[in-house]
Parts: sequence; structure tokens; C-alpha cells
Amino acid sequence: MSEIASNLQIGPEGEAISDDHLVEQSRKGAMEAFEELVRRHRDKIYARAFSMMRNEDSAVELSQLAWIRAWQKLDQFKGDSSFTTWLTRITINLCLDEIRKRKRNAADSIEELDESGGVERKLPVMEFNPTARMERSELRRKIDEALSQLSDSHRSVIVLHEFEGMEYREIAEAMGCSIGTVMSRLFYARRRLASLLSGARNELT
Repeated sequence: MSEIASNLQIGPEGEAISDDHLVEQSRKGAMEAFEELVRRHRDKIYARAFSMMRNEDSAVELSQLAWIRAWQKLDQFKGDSSFTTWLTRITINLCLDEIRKRKRNAADSIEELDESGGVERKLPVMEFNPTARMERSELRRKIDEALSQLSDSHRSVIVLHEFEGMEYREIAEAMGCSIGTVMSRLFYARRRLASLLSGARNELT
């Protein structure tokens, strides 16, 4: 570990340097300070993106984009919440934007195929093995499929709470809504997800 990196982690009193201090140094153009923030939190931010997208490549791309946005918008960080909560909000918004864009593109593609009468030719051949059971890989696929059918707001709260272990307050801060709204969305998201997964189990048994 370089001396610069070590100095950024431990201050002169032997205590760990806070994120807030690193943010202030980054605002002054200290790239080493921002790199220390990345080192501390990159795994957590990647995990947030992966939980939203359920795809490694997308998670890598969007988490990297979140760090770029954070660097560009450091002056907008007011310190009302922690740096990681602020960065999580950026990550979530990027993921939601990507999800919406993909849904629009998919809808446009289906509409174009339908107008040309080519939907049937483009759909994949479905094969079904009646003896298959819901093993781990199949369960993950079904969970991904069920999550994709939730609204953006419901998917976000259930991913952040159930998969990432975030508390109501943290989710409310990250999503810019009230704790009551988070609780309401989580209730309906759980009920909808349970219904979807119940249907998936029935199909495979």
C-alpha cells in the first residue's frame, strides 16, 4: 500500500479518516481521496447495482457510471445523509433509468414485429421438461422473472430491503420518499412477488 493511500485511511491521531473528510478533499481536486472512497465502497455499490439489474455486466457498467456521476456532482452533496446513501441514490436512479429504457425498447421492438407480422417467427421455441424441478439456477431465474414484473418502485424497495438488508429509513433516504411510503410499497411488493413465485412453483411441479 502506498504512503498516500495509507495517509488517506488513517489520520495523524491514528483514527480512520471519515468519508466526509475524503469528500471535502475530493472537491478540492484530490483524486487520491476520491480513489479511497471508491476503494471503501465499490463492492457495496456494485452489490446495489447487481441487486437491481440481476446481471453482472450491467451491474459493473452502472456502478462505474455511478462513480463517474458522483465525481461530477460532488458539489451537490450537502452532507444531509451519508456519502454512501447519496451514492446509493445515484446508483438506484441509474438502474431505474436503464430498466425503463429497456422496457421502452422491448415494447417498440414488439410493436415493430407485430406490424410486420413477424412476431411468431421471432419468438423462441419453448421446450418443457415435466420432470424438471426448481433447482437453484431455476429458482434464481424465476425470481429474476418475477422481479421484472414488479413496478420500478416496488422492485426497488423489495430488492433494497430483502436482498440488501437496508432499513426503512435508509431506503426512504435513498429513494427520496417517506418511511410510510416505503412500508406501503414493500407490503404490496411482497404480496405480488409471493403470488408470482407461487404460480412459478405450480408450473414446475
